[in-house]
Amino acid sequence: MDGSIVGLFAAPEGGVPKTEVSTLRVHENGCIGDKQNDLKHHGGPNRAVCLFSSEVLSELSNEGHPIFPGSVGENVLVQGIDWSSVQIGTQFHFKNVILEITSDAPPCRTIKDSFSNDNFSRISVKKYPSSVRWYAKVIQDGELLTAESVTIN
Repeated sequence: MDGSIVGLFAAPEGGVPKTEVSTLRVHENGCIGDKQNDLKHHGGPNRAVCLFSSEVLSELSNEGHPIFPGSVGENVLVQGIDWSSVQIGTQFHFKNVILEITSDAPPCRTIKDSFSNDNFSRISVKKYPSSVRWYAKVIQDGELLTAESVTIN
């Protein structure tokens, strides 16, 4: 399945929303220039990169949520991937980077402003398994570019 990167995001000071960047260098411990304020729940080798679906974001926006690219803390926003087929162990193959899904990224109060009535559980894997953000570890480090292609397996 072929998709592409529609946005890359980082927060040098931590928190959300993350701002869009044109390139994102990823390595074993995370994304260069993306600070994690809560290391108990974010970052580290098994949560190095957060991925989200552009189609899910659009669906949430169409439901009336004030969500926008970068607002829920994703580092990589992709389109063209069947998000319901992503699971732990799925690998995302970019031109120079390979990421492997390690877990869902549980939503928290930090992203509540992206949801009507603070309903951040709208991207909870338990309630909406095909609308979740995913954490990934870095199998092959390198630089990601906006608009580059991605395949999963």
